[in-house]
Amino acid sequence: MTTKSTGAQESAEMNLEPQAQLELQEITNPRIRLGLVGNYADSDETRMLLTPEACGMLTSYGIGIYMEAGAGVDISFPDESYAEYGVKIVSRDEALKQPLVLSFMPLRSKDVKKMVKGSALLCMMGHDLFEASTIKALMSHHIDTGCLDNMYSHHDMSIFANIIDEIDGRAAIMYAQEALAYLGGGKGVLLAGVAGLNPCEVLVIGAGTAAISAANAAAAAGASVVLMDNDVSAIQLMKPSLLPMVQTVAVHPRVLANRVKSADVIITGTTTREFEFPSCLSAQLKDNVYIMDLSETHPSISVPRTVAMALSNPLINFFNEMTIKGSFDAMVATTAGVQEGMVTYKGKLVDKLIASYSALPSIDIRVMLSATN
Repeated sequence: MTTKSTGAQESAEMNLEPQAQLELQEITNPRIRLGLVGNYADSDETRMLLTPEACGMLTSYGIGIYMEAGAGVDISFPDESYAEYGVKIVSRDEALKQPLVLSFMPLRSKDVKKMVKGSALLCMMGHDLFEASTIKALMSHHIDTGCLDNMYSHHDMSIFANIIDEIDGRAAIMYAQEALAYLGGGKGVLLAGVAGLNPCEVLVIGAGTAAISAANAAAAAGASVVLMDNDVSAIQLMKPSLLPMVQTVAVHPRVLANRVKSADVIITGTTTREFEFPSCLSAQLKDNVYIMDLSETHPSISVPRTVAMALSNPLINFFNEMTIKGSFDAMVATTAGVQEGMVTYKGKLVDKLIASYSALPSIDIRVMLSATN
């Protein structure tokens, strides 16, 4: 029995040693190199794209990761946690010099100019991408820029955007409960009802993942929840994703007015059809009612580690596919969902929304790709 155990241990040690040597060779000579940078100190942004464990999985694929020192502070991970998983800790400038740069926030023009010409940037859509100076810097340096939250999976799912929307919706109810509590400046009440008391009323106006998540989180907390949208077909589509206790109602002036009068919490988001909250209803709001507009506020910035953990999962799949295809450029050329998220490509602006906002000419990326084939 002892002899067999010792032999198995020796065999395991013999198998482990070649694997360790192979991993070291892959990290030393990575086919794909990523530069991971943190958020700007003068911004309110706290979210990040990758956790140390996710980086460890990527380095095991042979991907080299060069992270800006201190980039993980916002998600409460020190540099040592990343270094343990094979990440090289470098200066921000050195991280920006890598062929593919990852940043939750879009980079500003001063940092774009530090990137290597012809490299690529992956980030989330943000206000800086609507600055003409940023777009011009990206185009002049031929930086291929992709927004993850505008990309689609092979199943036509907006994975990255849905993750952020879900966390925003759930965190909005966390904000609401804090605001209603005494320590948050409220009356000192719970969302949930207790014996002999009615629960708080939560009104969610909107459609999509953020609205559904907010409604479900409020209902799970014990509140009385109504979800309203101005398209009945959208309401029918949302129904299967909602908890049974969530009431769904079409937006109608009289119904809306009645719901607004009694609501303790009002969460507004993007509706199916254009909608503007009637100013005349402002006078009918309860005292100390908590209101949040999800199109202007991102509660997920208060739970950045959750965001990083959630985004890491699809990013691991994303980069695994990239290692198979060989490069980010190959991902763009062969993946329609990635093409949807591109903002600049080969020195051209390919996002129509940004083009219209900044009054700059754009070109369809599919036309560019077909011309090169």
